[in-house]
Amino acid sequence: MFALFSALESGVIYAIMALGVYLSFRILDFPDLTVDGSFVTGAAISATLIVHGQNPFMATIAGMLAGFIAGCITGILHTKGKINPLLSGILMMIALYSINLRIMDQRSNVPLLGEDTSFTLITGFWQKLGIDGAVNNLFTAIGLGGSLPKTWGIFFIMAIVTLLIKFATDWFLRTEVGLAIRATGDNKRMIRSFSANTDSLTVLGLGLSNALVAFAGALIAQYGGFADVGMGIGMIIIGLASVIIGEALFGTKSIGRATLAVILGAVVYRIIIAFALQIEFFETGDLKLITALIVVCSLVLPKLLDARKEQARKAKRRQLHRQALERKGEEIAATKISS
Repeated sequence: MFALFSALESGVIYAIMALGVYLSFRILDFPDLTVDGSFVTGAAISATLIVHGQNPFMATIAGMLAGFIAGCITGILHTKGKINPLLSGILMMIALYSINLRIMDQRSNVPLLGEDTSFTLITGFWQKLGIDGAVNNLFTAIGLGGSLPKTWGIFFIMAIVTLLIKFATDWFLRTEVGLAIRATGDNKRMIRSFSANTDSLTVLGLGLSNALVAFAGALIAQYGGFADVGMGIGMIIIGLASVIIGEALFGTKSIGRATLAVILGAVVYRIIIAFALQIEFFETGDLKLITALIVVCSLVLPKLLDARKEQARKAKRRQLHRQALERKGEEIAATKISS
């Protein structure tokens, strides 16, 4: 029960990062590897500011703004520098590694133990409301009272924050600028014919994407109690896994449904990881391997299922065609007999 709750708790935080990946990969159709660096940038800036006595919420916003700037620089490298999208993201990711070390004063790790973070403040506020007792009593009454968390504050508050970001993203993507960004990802040549500045739209889209990623990084650092220079390795794969799983399980018929699918995909991904790590064969160091396997399965299985469905449709069409020919042959035979 506790492992499941921890997966849900971290899942709603990682969902914010997954929404950022969704903006770059699905909306802009831009393979942005800046994510691995901007995630750490958000964590590094927020942790460093908190250690130096700054307000945790302001430190989190500062990390988010730094992620926005990093994303914009990636966009500028691509649009103005005419650098390949993949390469521009890799270059920015490499540059951010050194920048993040400078932010962390050349230390690979900044601990937050004993510091007031956003989550300690949220927990303190939540406990004053007295909701934890009522929620725990409810679970106990239905027979799920074992290994309940000390507080539900982080989960509920972060779920609300994530949903607010989801609704804000939905609203933005339906505005004139948001529609132009979506059109830029679909067909740059077409949107240019309407005198839209696709370069500016790409820069803005990548900035917003990495702002969400850095925001998630700042929250994860405070949630885990430390910022580490290597915590962003493979983060793009985690984001992609969340997007792919969400799309496969919940569909993408509309923007609202797609962003909800991404959030649920991030939660499902964390649950899969939590249960996988319960297997004795796997160790904590196998986390990246498990993530890669999940992404491979998420990519391959839908195609195999689609291929199987297509074979079934073709077989059905052949059967119907055969039945039609048989009926036609019977009609011709009956006509000859009657004549």
